Amino acid sequence: MTPPTHLDGARVMAWAWSDLPFGHVASEGGPGPVAIHGLALCRYADEARVYRFSCDAQWETVQDDVYASEDDAMQQLPAQYRAVAAIWRKV
Repeated sequence: MTPPTHLDGARVMAWAWSDLPFGHVASEGGPGPVAIHGLALCRYADEARVYRFSCDAQWETVQDDVYASEDDAMQQLPAQYRAVAAIWRKV
């Protein structure tokens, strides 16, 4: 599933999708963990840093992390997102 052009106001530069979850994160107030199906590397217009957004099956951002480069963001996936290998696609 292709992501939107922007997530949380940041432009999507690369993304990975899996029908099987990459992993799960604890939900804040929900009934259980949230399955992460989408990963997106994004940049806000006024920043040099890259954000890796972890998204649910509807491309809603569940979690994010900040990196110095796209390569760092792609290579430094937390262990919790390694259930399925991420195949990155550039926008």
